[in-house]
Amino acid sequence: MSQLGLPLAWPDGPGDDAFLVSSANQRACALLDRWATWPVMTALLVGPRKSGRSLLARVFAARSGGRVIDDADRRPEQDLFHAWNAAQAERRPLLMVAGMAPPEWRVALPDLRSRLAACPLARIAPPDDALMALLLERRFNRRGLDARPELIQWLVARLERSFVAVERTVDLLDHDALERRRRLSIPLARATLTDAGILLPLSPEPASEKP
Repeated sequence: MSQLGLPLAWPDGPGDDAFLVSSANQRACALLDRWATWPVMTALLVGPRKSGRSLLARVFAARSGGRVIDDADRRPEQDLFHAWNAAQAERRPLLMVAGMAPPEWRVALPDLRSRLAACPLARIAPPDDALMALLLERRFNRRGLDARPELIQWLVARLERSFVAVERTVDLLDHDALERRRRLSIPLARATLTDAGILLPLSPEPASEKP
């Protein structure tokens, strides 16, 4: 997969639930796309909350015909052990989705631990600026909110690079815009998000941005 300058839908399509690819998850997508080259028939997909890892796993299952175990780090270890063995015997790809990979994911069963160590790892990183912008735009659109490009860029420069921060920001601005009966704007976002304590500290803003 070639280097992407901006996020794109994967697979191509206009659907609102298309998985967006950027440098944050491009390597993970490429590894899942090449499942036939895995050294074993099981891989791990890990990523932070709200990163779209479950959606990416569903795309993988549709493309490969494979099986997915979501929240694998919360499942009984014996079940995972038997699923790993079944994937090798059936030659059907298996994707285990988790919040973290071993050793952060503490696996007590030695036989499972050794098998997971042999699995290729697809990791979703925190979102980059391009993905942050598209995620904000998508979530505002879902709420029917008119978020202008200048507001999106203002937010991208001031939010923690996390999928949870994107979701929380849209929730807060949606609530305050409705409650105050005001359109989305940089002054509204500044007031709302400062009160919530989720803006990153920056150097002083240009005078033109201040209300």
